[in-house]
Amino acid sequence: MAAVGLSQAVRSTPAGALPASMVPHPREELFSVLVVDDHPLLREAIAARLAQMGAGTVHEAASVAEARARATATGPCDLAILDLGLPDGSGIELVTELRNHGWPRIVVLASSDDPYAVRSAFQAGAQAYLLKSASPMVVTDGVRRVLEGGVYADPSVAPVLATGTRVPGTDNTPRELSAREVEVLQLVADGQSNKEIGEELSLSALTVKSHLSRIGRKLGTGDRAQMVALAMRAGVIR
Repeated sequence: MAAVGLSQAVRSTPAGALPASMVPHPREELFSVLVVDDHPLLREAIAARLAQMGAGTVHEAASVAEARARATATGPCDLAILDLGLPDGSGIELVTELRNHGWPRIVVLASSDDPYAVRSAFQAGAQAYLLKSASPMVVTDGVRRVLEGGVYADPSVAPVLATGTRVPGTDNTPRELSAREVEVLQLVADGQSNKEIGEELSLSALTVKSHLSRIGRKLGTGDRAQMVALAMRAGVIR
């Protein structure tokens, strides 16, 4: 599948044409990028900014299916920038797939500052979470930080990460839930039984029950509906 939008224009940007300050440090060589978003104008704007930053190749895709095809054709690029709200599938699942296939750096560019989405993106393997409403400078800073091997959160979502996966219990005291406990609670919220949750997570029904008992002790309630309500209110699950 051919790259679309501005990909052709930035495919062979000469390194010497860029001021040294615009080349991501310490990566002096050109870098390759996959941009996945279903809005053509936004993709073009991102591609143009990446070219200014030193991108030599910018591949584009408008959907999960196109992104998978592009990823298969090119192999891992230096960087992927993904929208979470794609028309044909989950952006979070795409983050996980790319990471599992050796993509080293992934930046999420999303419309939502929903706490669950923010946490899910980082748990899936993203190194940055940026909002589409962010200024060009914030986007540039986030991409540069990731290219340098760091992580970055849009300033407006950073407080979400600071709270981790803490859920106020029935006594309003915040309790920390493990990643597995959050997974179990999310599946409870989705209406699954202990057996179904076990099958989904490759656990026995008894182990699922143990997780729920531990969550109940932390939150001060053994009622499944109340546990889910507390976790939703804290933005830990959707």
